[in-house]
Amino acid sequence: MAQTETAPLASTQPVGKVADPCVMVIFGASGDLTRRKLIPALYNLARAKLLSHEFAVVGIARRPMSTDDYRKKVTEDMKQFATGDVDPDLWEWFVRRMYYMSGNFDDPQTYPNLKDLLTKIDQEHSTRGNYFYYLATAPDAFGTIVENLAEHGLMQQDNNHWRRVIIEKPFGHDLESARALNQQLLKVADEKQIYRIDHYLGKETVQNILALRFANGIFEPIWNRRYIDHVQISVAETVGVEGRGGYYDTAGALRDMVPNHIMQLITLTAMEPPVSFRADAVRDEQSKILHAIQPLSAEDVLTRTVRGQYGEGVIAGQRVPAYRAEPGVPPDSRTETFVAMKLQIDNWRWADVPVYLRTGKRMPVRNTHIVIQFRRAPFVLFRDTPVENLMPNQLVLHIQPEEGISLRFAAKAPGALMRLGTVDMNFEYADYFGMQPSTGYERLLHDCMIGDQTLFQRADMVEAGWCVVSPLLDVWKALPPRNFPNYASGTWGPRDADELLERDGRRWRNFEK
Repeated sequence: MAQTETAPLASTQPVGKVADPCVMVIFGASGDLTRRKLIPALYNLARAKLLSHEFAVVGIARRPMSTDDYRKKVTEDMKQFATGDVDPDLWEWFVRRMYYMSGNFDDPQTYPNLKDLLTKIDQEHSTRGNYFYYLATAPDAFGTIVENLAEHGLMQQDNNHWRRVIIEKPFGHDLESARALNQQLLKVADEKQIYRIDHYLGKETVQNILALRFANGIFEPIWNRRYIDHVQISVAETVGVEGRGGYYDTAGALRDMVPNHIMQLITLTAMEPPVSFRADAVRDEQSKILHAIQPLSAEDVLTRTVRGQYGEGVIAGQRVPAYRAEPGVPPDSRTETFVAMKLQIDNWRWADVPVYLRTGKRMPVRNTHIVIQFRRAPFVLFRDTPVENLMPNQLVLHIQPEEGISLRFAAKAPGALMRLGTVDMNFEYADYFGMQPSTGYERLLHDCMIGDQTLFQRADMVEAGWCVVSPLLDVWKALPPRNFPNYASGTWGPRDADELLERDGRRWRNFEK
């Protein structure tokens, strides 16, 4: 067996379990996701001493390239996409463990070639036959790749080694296709080998939701319908389709964001406490929430959902084009770039507590947050004072771009009269714990290496998420929109989205710069 070379890492001890010896195989290694997120995330894990010394990376893509050329390319990419300073010695150790092979994903010969390369790497780097495959590819290649891996023995595992596969979104484009893909994968792989990734779950604030809810005696007892008036989840983006008009026009905001990202945020916000932090214990409770969401009837879709498409407008002082003027988008496109809806969770904890969600492109700011709005206090004490109304308390979980938590409450303003002012207490991770260079993928890649599926979706969760949005897809297909575009770039979406809450006597919480 070859000598193992020790990585020139810092002397600090790792915070967390060091990953198993393994090889990461990236299908789609020449793409944007790999250079922007995956390679920087792996380097950050190495710097944090969470990578095994017996580690290697194999990149696979169609582009002809030698391993040396690939290493040079990745080195250049890191100059642009590293999340912090790059230590030359550590990078040299890391890049020497990178390999490249050219191949078509649907070519059966690609897989024997990969098997030979992995056998060689096992011998050179003592990776012990542990492989995980990251499918950074077009969705229509997912099933083909996994079937070919299985056919050539590359998904087979035993007590001496493991094999896993990480699958990017979108996982299907509707309920039927998601079920078909699950069936295709589960014919050749076990559920414990399949890691359906959602990069939102790599964010600290998302992971902190369970700690906030269940580790704090001031929040745990009041996290229910007796004290909470409603919940808002907003995922706002300032960008348009960024040159991906051809892809986005076949997906739209609903498919792109709701069954995956937003459903995950809903489940973590609403789930019951699991019996432990074991993966299936957590995911069992998440799955219960997805199945408890009341299905929308065709009439509900018309009255409780809103769709929009951005027109031209101004963002950050720059005029931007309408969606239909974006490259690759048909001039009469009916694809939505904004979605809002009102959902109900039909269980004991959340009965009659509406969950409002919205997501859209070309909005005023980039901001993802969860608002927990509590019921108003009784007004009777203040009836003979200048106080005209009582503002409800709000707990806000800020997920991006700044990660933190804020609490809004009322306080008496100084002076002789009883006047109330609104106060925000803010906690930001960067202020208390410092900034950790991160792409959002470090935790997820590390969890795959140690076999922890907690932050990855299970087959039943994926299908349950699609069940929620299926009625919208059906109704919207049957009744095309007549008024697109219906909101200007740089605004908070169509007026109908505001009216969705105003009909209930509520309003969105917007965060401006």
